[in-house]
Amino acid sequence: MAKAIMLQGTGSDVGKTVLVAGLCRAAKKRGLKVRPFKPQNMSNNAAVADIPGDNNHGGGEIGRAQWLQAIACGVAPSVHMNPVLLKPQTDVGAQVIVQGKVFGEARARDYQALKGRLMDAVLDSWAKVGEGADLVIVEGAGSPAEINLRNRDIANMGFATRANVPVVLVGDIDRGGVIASVAGTHLILPEEDRRMIVGYLINKFRGDVSLFDDGLKAIEKFTGWRCFGVVPWLKAAARLPSEDSVVLERLASGEARALKVVVPMLGRIANFDDLDPLKAEPQVEVVFVPPGKPLPADAGLVVIPGSKSTIGDLIKFRENGWDRDLAAHRKRGGHVVGICGGYQMLGRTVRDPDGIEGSVTEAEGLGLLDIETVMEPEKMVRNVSARSVQFDLPLEGYEIHLGRTTGPDTIRPSAIINGVADGAISADGKVSGTYMHGLFGADGFRGKFLESLGIKGGGINYRADVEQALDDVAAELESHLDCDAIFGLAR
Repeated sequence: MAKAIMLQGTGSDVGKTVLVAGLCRAAKKRGLKVRPFKPQNMSNNAAVADIPGDNNHGGGEIGRAQWLQAIACGVAPSVHMNPVLLKPQTDVGAQVIVQGKVFGEARARDYQALKGRLMDAVLDSWAKVGEGADLVIVEGAGSPAEINLRNRDIANMGFATRANVPVVLVGDIDRGGVIASVAGTHLILPEEDRRMIVGYLINKFRGDVSLFDDGLKAIEKFTGWRCFGVVPWLKAAARLPSEDSVVLERLASGEARALKVVVPMLGRIANFDDLDPLKAEPQVEVVFVPPGKPLPADAGLVVIPGSKSTIGDLIKFRENGWDRDLAAHRKRGGHVVGICGGYQMLGRTVRDPDGIEGSVTEAEGLGLLDIETVMEPEKMVRNVSARSVQFDLPLEGYEIHLGRTTGPDTIRPSAIINGVADGAISADGKVSGTYMHGLFGADGFRGKFLESLGIKGGGINYRADVEQALDDVAAELESHLDCDAIFGLAR
């Protein structure tokens, strides 16, 4: 079995995902065969990964973060890198994905009881990920300080103690109270869990790090733990795909540019990193609009992203008045793109006769495409290579969706996927939809698409920029962390 080290946080969103990705790239640069692992993830930003040994299946779902970490390791993503994925559908319930496949739905209380059964899948995947590797870097979820959930935990100390993996605790100084959060975690953890922690690091520091010397001394006094270093605010992290929609709440509109792309923040927004390649374009401003705010009238393009709850988000779309804003945008000659759930919303109706998404089984669509969608139980999960019909250029991405879409506008498909037409385009060519995520990641297509909107685009190799960002993060970690010590404590 490979040696392993685990990063757990004093809370959610302390930067574990980027730190693990950076450490994976640093280990790869040292010639190590390194793999990522996250026992349990909660995110509607999913990726499609291989299911080893299943040659008849299109692929399975894992968290987008583990997909990114696999890229950092230079290996193909596997469903075993994230054996349990929770995809929130309501405020109290989520779809449960186990080893890439839909296991079922569970309310929060029911899921706690389910965890004991899921540990077997976690440990099975854990053994598979370690095969042939020198090092596995594990990412926790939330915080080990949630001791009320400890007895059924599979994501943090429950996993670390079962798999005997040493833990580095991550504290986020940017949110304040980092001394209390690290010392408080030490205080409330039971001794069995506390023994697993081999030290800590501080993340997201801004300014002169020497000003925190007394803080480090205080933490050492309270905990006796060693500090592996203080990581500055990593600017390169902004060039990496974000996993959790919580980051959208902090996004501010950037400087005005030639094209404003407006994205309504759906309640169950999914795979919003579809917009990252557009954000990287120097003449494009991407604005995420939160509920309660109108869609800006100066938008050149509105993109309706994916959703884990199409009907629910469609109803909220109308409650926010975004349907009226979108209609006004169209009257001004504006362009609209719908991706996956967003594509379904652009049609006449969305029907869910089996109640797959919930109790509401039908909703009127936005009526910008002459199509209708019927939800069906079988889920499409696959990586795809495709071709843009409009520009006759290659596309590459993935599909994760329920539903079958038909209607007159599908005679003008937006793409050809595996020889089959996908999506629809309006008669005037200004509204389009597709089930394929990742289409803006195709540099040639993105350049031509922006050119059709009167904007000079392209010239950016988006995937190469992600690779460079991973290198930059790894270099920063090498400068500010004792990576030798962290890797050396793996067992």
